[in-house]
Amino acid sequence: MIHLTILVLLYFLPSIIAANRGHSAAPILLLNFFFGWTVIGWFVLLLWALLSSPPYYGYHPYYGYWRRY
Repeated sequence: MIHLTILVLLYFLPSIIAANRGHSAAPILLLNFFFGWTVIGWFVLLLWALLSSPPYYGYHPYYGYWRRY
């Protein structure tokens, strides 16, 4: 049972990394679910999660609230 848990965590590793870096995890999660079983798809998603820059949140003085850029 432990082996299965480790394999599931490894399979969804790109989604976990994307969520921890503050990306919108839904696209990566869906693509990981459907194309993660291909080795190329899994590596592409892993690179996408690691190399894309996380979103920047800044205070917009005109609107008066925090905004995602």
